[in-house]
Amino acid sequence: MVPGRMDFADAREPSAVQGLLLRAKSHEGSGTLSQAAFIRRTDTTGAITPKLPYGVYDLAANSGWVSVGVDHDTAAFAVNSIRQWWLTVGRARYPQASRLLITADSGGSNGSRVRLWKRELQKLANEFGIDIVVSHLPPGTSKWNKIEHRLFSFISQNWRAKPLVSYRVIVELISATTTKTGLTVRCKLDTGQYPSGIVVSDAEMAALNIKRAGFHGEWNYTISPGPHRPNRAFIS
Repeated sequence: MVPGRMDFADAREPSAVQGLLLRAKSHEGSGTLSQAAFIRRTDTTGAITPKLPYGVYDLAANSGWVSVGVDHDTAAFAVNSIRQWWLTVGRARYPQASRLLITADSGGSNGSRVRLWKRELQKLANEFGIDIVVSHLPPGTSKWNKIEHRLFSFISQNWRAKPLVSYRVIVELISATTTKTGLTVRCKLDTGQYPSGIVVSDAEMAALNIKRAGFHGEWNYTISPGPHRPNRAFIS
C-alpha cells in the first residue's frame, strides 16, 4: 500500500473491502506484461498477444480477475473490469461492503490525472451505492504494486513458451494460473467498444462527488454516490 495514505478501516471489518489492486498499463521499464506486450500482433509462430489484459487482485482473498479487451485501453475499460469483478465475484464475497479501497498506479488508463477514470468511477459508485476509495502509488513506483508480484508474474510464467494463438487460449491460460499459496484467477473476454479521445469537461468534473484526502489529495481521494454538493472542488 502507499506509505502515508489515508487511515482506512481494518481489512477485517465487514463493511469495507480492502486491498483491491489494479494493474495499470504503464510504459515504465520492460517488466512483466508491460504495455508493449498488450499490442495485438502476429509473430513468427502465428501467435497473437492479448491486446488489453486488465487485472484486479483481491489481496484478502488471494484471487485475481482479468478482463481481456479487444478495443482501446481507456479508463472506461478499466472501470468496467472493476464492475465485472464486483458483479461476478465481489458482491457475493463481501455482501456487507459499504466501500471499495483501490490501490492503483499513477499512470495509464487509471492514472491519477485521468478525468475519464474519475467520471467512470462516479458512475460505478452511483450504480453500486458504495464509496470508491482510491490510493495511487506515486509516479515511477508502479512495480511496488503487489499485483505485479502476486498475480501478473505468475500469469507470465504460466503461459511462457505457449503460443497464444487465439483469445480463447489466452483466457484459458490466464484462468489456469495457480500458485502454492492458493492463488486463483478468473478471466473473461471483454468484447465491448471503448472509444478513445473522450473529453470530460470542467462541468462534469465539478459534478463529481469527490473528496480529497489530507495527505496528497491528488493521489488519495474518495468518490461517493449521490448528487454533487455545491461548490465542491474537483481534481484535474
